[in-house]
Order: sequence, then structure tokens, then C-alpha cells
Amino acid sequence: MAPNIKTAPERADDCPTKQQLDQNNLETKVPEYKLEIVWRNVLLFIYLHVAALYGAYLMIFQAKWYTVFWAVFLYYLSALGITAGAHRLWSHRSYKAKLPLRIFLAMCNTISFQNHIFEWSRDHRVHHKYSETDADPHNATRGFFFSHVGWLLCRKHPEVKAQGKKIDLSDLYADPVVMFQMKYYLYLMPFACFIIPTFVPMYYWDESFVNAWFVATMFRYAFTLNMTWLVNSAAHMWGNKPYDGTINPAENLGVALGAAGEGWHNYHHVFPWDYKAAELGDYKVNVTTAFLDIMARIGQAYDMKTVPQEVIKKRCQRTGDGTHPVWGWGDKDINKEDVDDTVLEDKQTKSL
Repeated sequence: MAPNIKTAPERADDCPTKQQLDQNNLETKVPEYKLEIVWRNVLLFIYLHVAALYGAYLMIFQAKWYTVFWAVFLYYLSALGITAGAHRLWSHRSYKAKLPLRIFLAMCNTISFQNHIFEWSRDHRVHHKYSETDADPHNATRGFFFSHVGWLLCRKHPEVKAQGKKIDLSDLYADPVVMFQMKYYLYLMPFACFIIPTFVPMYYWDESFVNAWFVATMFRYAFTLNMTWLVNSAAHMWGNKPYDGTINPAENLGVALGAAGEGWHNYHHVFPWDYKAAELGDYKVNVTTAFLDIMARIGQAYDMKTVPQEVIKKRCQRTGDGTHPVWGWGDKDINKEDVDDTVLEDKQTKSL
């Protein structure tokens, strides 16, 4: 912010010094950000979560198994629309996808109803570039609740809007799939997220409206949202930091399991262009990577970006917290001290 100067200096000698400018900046009061709650969103999310709890009860005691499987199927489609689509493809450009795959991921993303791809990707790019600052849409330093869901219950901080206007989005504007989804989102989303998920169980296996709505739609939607939100909250607070111990994002197994492989967050914030969003390609804890590898095998995904092991090792040594994983005895990354302290019960020797 420029200092308050009432009259312009007439000579160069009259120009304020850098020290004077700095002092003026310190004395200038920046208006405090006032939290403005969006009560419509508060009421909608309260209803959603109450309905989801009722849906959980119905899922256990009343709903048909077909309906439960349908809800799980929709969850995975929704998850891929976020993880493989809005996140790894459109936000980070960690790989390229041919038109059929882009259309499929856009459809899955519409089912998830977490804003259209353009807005999701823009906010996520800002999140990475200005992580844990006022420009971060879900700044984790403001607490678990805010980073989990609170950021959706209030107006954006002015810094989020300001920095969002500076982020390069030319690739998103140039993608016809992204532009089509954004243009027709308000027409497509209600059908993809609410109407079709409710209609299918009622029509094909004679499920009741109550079970179809509260299980396949409300519970499924709330569950998908919370799994995504945990990446912003829990994975920014709890876990090891083998790649960079100076940042908040951490490696969180629980989040990885619930969010289709998005919980390896310390690695992801250090190397956001890696299509795996993790160092290791363990499909059990990274369903999205398994999906993308299949897509690569059939020629739908290509130019898969990843990080060489040597680069990862150097980064761990430079900034990690010392918890970088090893696969077992014989791994070249085992500390010499650990080798020396290991005892073989039969021979009392230590060797690799």
C-alpha cells in the first residue's frame, strides 16, 4: 500500500527516503478482514449433514444392498472427478489426457458437486502458491474447522480474490471441456449429483424414495465432501514430513485411504507436478494412481510427470524431518546407525 502523501515533492531532494517510506507503511493501518458468514451455506450444510446421518442409519438397517453398492460406486466416480480430474489433471497439469478421458473426468467432477473445474482449479492453484497465508482459500493456520468446512461458510478473504486474479489460467480457458462444463454447470450438476443418483435405485430395483435420497444422494455426497475436506484440514496438521519439515502439509495414511490417495500431502506440496501425488505407487493407498496408470496403458493418459528418486533423496536430506520411509532391510536409504543397532538373533551380526 502506498504511503499517505498529501502533496507531491517538487524536487528530487524532497522525495522521502526508503526509511521514511517503511515507517509510513508501518504506521498505515490496513483495514482488518471482517468475517462475513454466508448463512444460506450454513443452513444447507447443516441439512446435508443431518440428512447424511439419517442416511447412514438407513444404509445399515433399511436400504437394499444394491443401493449401498450404488452409493459406493458414485463415491468413487466423484472422487476420480476431483483427484484425477480437477486436481492432478487440471490444477497441476501433472499429466495429459485425451478427449474421451477428459469428458469422463468432467462428468465425474459434476457428480461430485464441489464447484466446477475452472473454479476448483483456480482456487487450488492459489492454495499451493500462497499456502497457509491469507491468500490461501482454506488456510489451515486458521484452525481445523475453517480449513475443513468453515471456508465454505463465509466470504472469501480479499487476498484470495486478489491473488486468484493473478494466477495463469490460460490453459483452462483453452480447454473446451472445462469451458463447456462451466457454461452449463448449473443445468448439469443437479441431474448428476442429485436427480440421477436418486432416480436409478427407485427405477431399477424398486428402492424407496427415502432410502434412495438419504443413502445414495445425501450420505454419499456428504461423505465425498468430507473426504476431500480432510485433505485441506487433517493432512495439513497431522503426520510425518519426510520431504519438508518446514511446511504444514504432512503424510497422512488415513486421509490417503479415504480420499483415493490424496493424503501424501507433504510430498504433494513439495512436488505438486508428480501425477502420483506421492513418492510410492502403492495402489492400495492411492486408487487414483492405479486408475491413471490403467488410463496410460490404454492410451488415454500420457506425458505422466514424476520425480526421480535422486531428486527426492536430496530434498529429504536437505529439508525432511528424518522420517523418509524405507521398504525394508537392504534399502539403500537405511541410516547406518540403524544398521549398526540391528541384531540378528542367530549370528549376532550386522550386514546388508
